[in-house]
Order: sequence, then C-alpha cells, then structure tokens
Amino acid sequence: MRAWALAALDLVFPALCPVCDATLAEGRRDPLCGACWRAIPRLQPPWCGRCGRPFPTFTPAADEPDVACGLCRDEPPAWDWARAGAEYDGVVREAIHALKFRGRRALARPLAALLLEQAADGLEADALVPVPLAPARERERGFNQAALVAEHLGGRLGRPTRPRWLRRVRSTGPQSDLGAAERRANVRGAFTAAPAVDGRRVIVVDDVLTTGATAAECARALRAAGASRVGVLTVARVR
Repeated sequence: MRAWALAALDLVFPALCPVCDATLAEGRRDPLCGACWRAIPRLQPPWCGRCGRPFPTFTPAADEPDVACGLCRDEPPAWDWARAGAEYDGVVREAIHALKFRGRRALARPLAALLLEQAADGLEADALVPVPLAPARERERGFNQAALVAEHLGGRLGRPTRPRWLRRVRSTGPQSDLGAAERRANVRGAFTAAPAVDGRRVIVVDDVLTTGATAAECARALRAAGASRVGVLTVARVR
C-alpha cells in the first residue's frame, strides 16, 4: 500500500499494538509497540547445549559451552540443538495468539526478530524448515504461522526457507490439552521429509516448544531422510 494511503488510514483508524492496544507511531501498521517489545520475557544463557533449557543455577565451564542438562544426558533429544527466544508468557504469548488466531500476520516480523537475538550468530544450516500444519487447518487459518516466521528469519539470516522439505502426512488432534506421553503418541509418524534434505543441515522453525514432541517427530523424519544435522528454533518455550 502507498505511503499516502497508510497515512490516511492512520488518521481515521490509528494503528494499535495487537497486544496492549497502544497507538503505534505513524506509518506502522501492526508490529508490537516499544513497551511490549521491551517487556518480552527473554531467555538468558547459560542454557543446555541440546534442548536450550536455561540452567537455573549451574554455569558451564568456559571450555564446555555446549554442555547438556541432566535430562538430555539421560535421554538425548532427536535434534542436535534447540533455542527459543523467550518464555511462553505475557507479551509473547499474547503476540503468538494474535498471530495464530486473529490473523495478525505482521507479527511474524517482530517474532522473527526476537529469534535473531538468540540465534543470529553461529548458525550452521543450509535451510530453514517450518513445521507444517495439516492442510485443512492451514486452509481454515489461511497461513502457517511457522512458515511466516521462518520466511522473515531466513531473509535476515540469508538462508532459504524450504516448506516442502517437511510434510504432514496425517492430521493430528490439538496438542494443547494433552500430557507429554499423549503429545508424543498424537504426532507419532505424522511427518515425512523430502529426499532433498539428504546430507543437508536444517533448522526446524515453530512458534512454541512445550514438551518438544512435535519438534522431535519432525527431527526424526528429517533424520530418516538423511539430514546431517537438525536444529530447532522456536519463538517461545514453556518452562
């Protein structure tokens, strides 16, 4: 839309922050306001080198920055490493809900920027692969929120986004009301990866990491197709 048209819209319908309804600066039509951006509960290192969970008290030695937590040592996850931008709480939770359930697609940009803060350095990957939605759910919603975030993130990192490298082969029920074991059973065998991932380093991108069941099943499918290394990036994670 042309700048003069946006200015006219701002006069009649001022752009509001989708989280707190504060009026945004002229010409801005959806991203988070400055106050909400600063209030995001960001995750801080040190964190586990495998699952990305912050260590509450333990600080790894300088020569062991990628040390794994006890849970990952006992039962290594299907991926090689995972990172998240923030705790799934407060502003981030409201922003993700506004993106997914109220169609505020422009929020994918600041949410990708949040991931950049945690993952801009040291990423070794050939492509970003968003977690796919079931076709019926994507048609109903009109978009895949993970793909939107991955596209913005890939553009900033200079890495391609390959949504067709991972496909959901069966529909699954919502994960939100399920326990950990039920989540694993719900998504078991739900994904398949394209032959193009063979020998590639890929990063799975999603909005929230809860138990890690979905990310783990995606990682298994990518490994089965020959991916050499699988990382996981999510906007937020549940503590």
